[in-house]
Amino acid sequence: MRPLAARGVAVIRIDAVWMAIRPLDMRAGMDTALARVITVFGAAQPHHAYAFANRRTNRIKVLIHDGIGIWLVSRRLHQGRFAWSSGPESTMQLSQIQFDALVVGLPWHRLGEAGVITVV
Repeated sequence: MRPLAARGVAVIRIDAVWMAIRPLDMRAGMDTALARVITVFGAAQPHHAYAFANRRTNRIKVLIHDGIGIWLVSRRLHQGRFAWSSGPESTMQLSQIQFDALVVGLPWHRLGEAGVITVV
């Protein structure tokens, strides 16, 4: 996966993106989000990102461990909802392409590797 970029400059390297299926209270701060990552995923691995949504799926928070510290970012949609997974699993791994689509509100679950659409 490529680094999260700000104005073309690499800021954070992300090797894996994980989605937690159960919702997170968006009032949660860094410590609460980190505690949820440890509870759900077992640990916060360096260069991994962990995505959470609220119950209405119109807000997401992503916790990123950059190898030194923790970043917590959030995003809100003013219209519509984020396409969020549901099912018996409590977590799932996303590809970089799927994550990029998720954070802009696109139906990421329809994309496969290299942007190939696999579901109609």
